[in-house]
Amino acid sequence: MATYDLEEQEQIAQMKAWWQQYGTLLTGLVTAASIGIVGWQGWNWYQRSQAAQASQVYSVMQKAVLDNDAQRIKAASGELLEKYPGTAYAPLAALTAAKVTYAAGDVKTARLQLLWVVEHGKNELRDLARLRLASVLLDDQAYDEALKQLDGGSSAGFVVRFQDTRGDILDAQGKTAEARAAYQAALARLDEAEPGGKNTLQDRQANAAYRESLQQKLDALGGAS
Repeated sequence: MATYDLEEQEQIAQMKAWWQQYGTLLTGLVTAASIGIVGWQGWNWYQRSQAAQASQVYSVMQKAVLDNDAQRIKAASGELLEKYPGTAYAPLAALTAAKVTYAAGDVKTARLQLLWVVEHGKNELRDLARLRLASVLLDDQAYDEALKQLDGGSSAGFVVRFQDTRGDILDAQGKTAEARAAYQAALARLDEAEPGGKNTLQDRQANAAYRESLQQKLDALGGAS
């Protein structure tokens, strides 16, 4: 049977002491790390599975849009919002359903669909929902609610539209000076967003038409460009 010299015995004793002090903690950390890795992999699989299933439902909805089938659109949208709210397809479906239901005269459902995107959507989709909801509320003469949807700023691509819609709401309220300021802010931002040579001809033509529309609103208020 092999024997250990004094130095080896001291090393073994130190290792045993270290293990007694830290072994349980080390085992726990290794176990936790393993569980974390397995959990992360499981979560990724779940996310991919959810996205794949949501994609199939959204495809059904797109077909329903082409067929102008309001009932199927509403059903598919409801399924996406209920079962797959965390996917990118849910806010897209809600926006589409809101457009269809509003065109069909179901303003209440359209408002609920848009509000869902405002509360659960992100970035540009959320801003688009806010803008559309403000317009719907404007049509309903719910002016204060409409203005609230435009509070808090927006992503760069929506600044002009937000100011334009704000002007429409203020004009409807009879607040001429504030409406004029909003339209002027929209015009100024539109001009800033069109540096020479960076936009296509189509972009410049669209901006020119939009600028003319804003100017007409200003002229109707008696404002200057």
